[in-house]
Amino acid sequence: MSELEFHQFPYLSDNYGVLVHSPATGETACVDAGDADAAMAALAAKSWNLTHIFVTHHHADHTAGLMDLKRSTNSTVIGPAVESRPIEGLDQRVNDGDSFAFGGVHVQVLHTPGHTLDMMNYYIPSQGVLFAGDTLFTMGCGKLFEGDAETMWESLNKIMRLPGETVVYCSHEYTLENAEFAIKVDPDNEDLKQRIKKAKALRADNQPTVPSTLAEELATNPFLRASDANIKRGLALTDDSDLATFTELRIQRG
Repeated sequence: MSELEFHQFPYLSDNYGVLVHSPATGETACVDAGDADAAMAALAAKSWNLTHIFVTHHHADHTAGLMDLKRSTNSTVIGPAVESRPIEGLDQRVNDGDSFAFGGVHVQVLHTPGHTLDMMNYYIPSQGVLFAGDTLFTMGCGKLFEGDAETMWESLNKIMRLPGETVVYCSHEYTLENAEFAIKVDPDNEDLKQRIKKAKALRADNQPTVPSTLAEELATNPFLRASDANIKRGLALTDDSDLATFTELRIQRG
């Protein structure tokens, strides 16, 4: 089995990109391309040559550098078959349930609409890694710009069915903001309290809080805990279904 290497790098004010490298084949992918200069600097630091770009969705902070990066490297661009807004430069369009070969492994595609209708997540089972884009954040989830709460809840359930040890790379450093909301709606969660303490220490040292594991998110992320009795009780809803609970959490988060 091929082992891949991962290198996360920051860009813009709070975005993260990730380089995925196969020592066996020499292939390197960049997950999203919001800033071509930042991606090229990361490639140079690792002495890797870019061969692929995986696009999660159309928002500019994920695509603004796409054409410059593609032209500079002659990379193959893989992105959403669903089109909520055109993305220039796609060579291969993928949708839910598709898979493709990269670096000697198979990459599975999860369509996770909600934040946008074209959102695609990339899951590499052999490596236990998910690139969640703006669907699932550390202790949070994406705003509903194009989809509704039911659509996002279905998308999050797709992710929740993955193995707990799955390493989740999300696209933004929103953790401390998300933590403030999480502790308000889940105040008695001891795992959450410890995780917030750890996150604050990392950020104080200018270290990323991303990636996390799905198990950590299931234990501390309120948007994945809509079935939790304590959270339901705190919201005091007349409809205590998981969907109604998730919907209220998303409304309150703003």
